[in-house]
Amino acid sequence: MFEYSLFLHVTFFYISEVFCVMSLLRPLLLDVVPTIQQTAALALGRLANYNDDLAEAVVKGDILPQLLCSLSEQNRFYKKAAAFVLRAVGKHSPQLAQAVVQCGALEMLVICLEDFDPGVKEAASWALGYIARHNSELSQAVVDAGAVPLLVLCIQEPEIALKRIAASTLSDISKHSPELAQTVVDAGAIAHLAQMILNPDAKLKSQVLSALSQIAKHSVDLAELVVEAEIFPVVLTCLKDSDEYVKKNGATLIREIAKHTPELSQLIVNAGGVAAVIDCIGSCKGTVRLPGIMMLGYVAAHSENLSMAVIVSKGIPPLCACLIEEHEDHIKAAAAWALGQVGRHTPEHARAVAVTNVLPTLLAMYMDTRSSEDLQMKTKKALKNILQKCTYLPALEPLLHDAPPNIMKHIVGQFSKVLPHDSKARRLFVTTGGLKKVQEIKAEPGSLLQEYINTINNCYPEEIVRVLQLIVATN
Repeated sequence: MFEYSLFLHVTFFYISEVFCVMSLLRPLLLDVVPTIQQTAALALGRLANYNDDLAEAVVKGDILPQLLCSLSEQNRFYKKAAAFVLRAVGKHSPQLAQAVVQCGALEMLVICLEDFDPGVKEAASWALGYIARHNSELSQAVVDAGAVPLLVLCIQEPEIALKRIAASTLSDISKHSPELAQTVVDAGAIAHLAQMILNPDAKLKSQVLSALSQIAKHSVDLAELVVEAEIFPVVLTCLKDSDEYVKKNGATLIREIAKHTPELSQLIVNAGGVAAVIDCIGSCKGTVRLPGIMMLGYVAAHSENLSMAVIVSKGIPPLCACLIEEHEDHIKAAAAWALGQVGRHTPEHARAVAVTNVLPTLLAMYMDTRSSEDLQMKTKKALKNILQKCTYLPALEPLLHDAPPNIMKHIVGQFSKVLPHDSKARRLFVTTGGLKKVQEIKAEPGSLLQEYINTINNCYPEEIVRVLQLIVATN
């Protein structure tokens, strides 16, 4: 009880001290000495940056209107400090960002984007990005203030730091809706962003790839506009970059294009994109793999031919490796989903997946109580997709021993389709113990599973089936 009381006392004292400091800093924003103004603004920015409570205190203290008073007439140092305060307040939540908008900050920040000094432009762009990233309404407010054409001009400036922040802000604006992304496109951003894909600066490349991804993800038309900027095969070099963020964002861009149509996926295949993504998945670990895994799944989902392109490019072994090696369930779930998309088309596709011996792994993950709900759902769906097409019985037989009834019916169903027409398979099914295992399955009378079992039993002499049933009953 004493410790809690002490904590409350210290917290109250701390908050009181902070509010006291803010009340002292506020009049200094109007001091006649420019250096004092700048230092006061910088101090307020650092306080607001610390946490949302302090940022809220800045808003409630009516400091923002005073900060913006005659901002356009101030020197570059004060402008940068003021933009820092606005960014520090706006970054914490949509509510605080809205407070920044309501005090008229956007107009002043847009004016700063036209400043001669690149550092002022950078600070203003950064603040606009932190406001826009929260939601579509705030992003629309940034657009309405006229920021987008000036941000496109900023990415054409020679300063690398300014290019990075401007590209990041364009990405934050584009991500919320097709309409916002179209606004960025209409300002001519795509061509300038595409030219920077090969820039040697890794952070800039990463932001450029992110911005293009956020544009391409919304619709076929926007994805086609990105492709028309001739990003292929140039973007594939990013998948071999030493920087993991460049790799990840490069794979994300390819994924966002591939997901829309078979034609766009085919274009990526023709450019060597599938092979490049497979190499990328094999050369990295963790979340960097995720967009590449999903890209392969999207490509394979579109058609038999595109799925075969993934198979021919040796895409299945890396996906199996991701399923086994990764520790995060969401990455395993993505790999399971991708394997399901590859194997769902024809018996040939299903066999290509099944021969890697990945089906028992998928089954084990589905049955593991420690697996997340999403992983269980994705592995179940993948198993169903593959099993319904798989006629390669040696890969199915081990599953007879462990599968639950909802998966068992798909396995037994495939045996019931193949065995009546394949005498060699029928003999093997007896010698490997498969027929005996089928007699052990407890199926509801009249169920689909029972029908499959009856079909299998009808492939053999009645005496053999009866003997096996007797052995099972005795055991």
